[in-house]
Amino acid sequence: MAQKFPRDRFDSIPHGIDRVGAHRAPARRGAKWIAFGWAALATVVLVAVGIGAVMLLNDRLNFAAPTATPTPSPVVTAAPTLAPEVPVTVLNGTTTSGLAANAAELLTAGGVTVGATANASTSDLTETVVYYATADLEGAARGVAQLLPEADVRLSEQFAATGTPLVVVLGSDYAASIAG
Repeated sequence: MAQKFPRDRFDSIPHGIDRVGAHRAPARRGAKWIAFGWAALATVVLVAVGIGAVMLLNDRLNFAAPTATPTPSPVVTAAPTLAPEVPVTVLNGTTTSGLAANAAELLTAGGVTVGATANASTSDLTETVVYYATADLEGAARGVAQLLPEADVRLSEQFAATGTPLVVVLGSDYAASIAG
C-alpha cells in the first residue's frame, strides 16, 4: 500500500529547471571545462611541489649561503731512498720471457740489491707495482720505483709473511716501456 508523505521543500521545483533524477538539475554549459581546468592546475601544482621536494632531498636546491669546499690535504709520502741492505725480489707478471732478469739488471745498475727473480703466479698483470711490507720501507720502495718506468708503490703485508720486504711485480706497462 502506498503511503502519502506530506509535501516538503524538495517537492517544489523552480520554473525553467527540468528535473533529472532525484533532485538534480541539468549540468551547466562548460562545467566539464571548468573541472578540467581545476584538474590541470592541481596537476601542475603537485608536479612542482614534487620536483622541489626531490631537489631539496638530493641537495640540489640549497637555500643556505654557499660555503667553500675544503681542499683535500696532500698525502704525506716518504722521500725516495736507496736501501742496499734490503734485498728486492723481482717477479714477472707478464708472458714476456726474461723481463724479470732485465729489470734485475736495471735495478742492480741503479744500486739496488736484487735477492731473487721469478715468474709471478699470474701472467696477465697490466701495471708494475713495488710492494713494501712495512711502513718504514716506503722510502726504499719509492727509490726502487724511480728506477722502473711506470711503477707504482703500495703497502702490502702479504709479502712480509714470506720474508720478502720489497717485491717488484712487473706488468705489461713495463714490458711496453722497454720495448719502445
